[in-house]
Amino acid sequence: MQPYEERLTAPRSWWFASVLVGVAMGLIMLPFGTLPLLGGLVGGTAVAAVVTSAYGSVRIRVVAGSLVAGEARIPVSALGEAEVLRGEETRAWRSYKADPRAFMLLRAYIPTALRVPITDPADPTPYAYVSTRHPEALSKALDAVRQNTP
Repeated sequence: MQPYEERLTAPRSWWFASVLVGVAMGLIMLPFGTLPLLGGLVGGTAVAAVVTSAYGSVRIRVVAGSLVAGEARIPVSALGEAEVLRGEETRAWRSYKADPRAFMLLRAYIPTALRVPITDPADPTPYAYVSTRHPEALSKALDAVRQNTP
């Protein structure tokens, strides 16, 4: 069985925006001289890049009988049948159909997702919504783990 692993990364436009934040910080510091301008440019770009990287870089894995999505680790035995979401259905489940108790690994720049009911009666979370570029592959990996678990 092949383990599933995916890393979601921020789109290129976000990295360009990080550079623009650095340019803006440099311009803000311009009245104080050349050295503060350079400090604002470098510092602003670095801080914006760290924020972009921290938010935009998240891993989704199926390992050791669990779905690991960001900080969440959910045993596959506690998951129901996965539903692949595309287009309008993806937008609906991350907006007006969303349950506030649900676990949401939401990245609006990814147009597809997987919604998996959480069947553990002790867990108040109704489902997990996971933005993924490969929802079919993730669903197949969860099914493979479920079939190999006694």
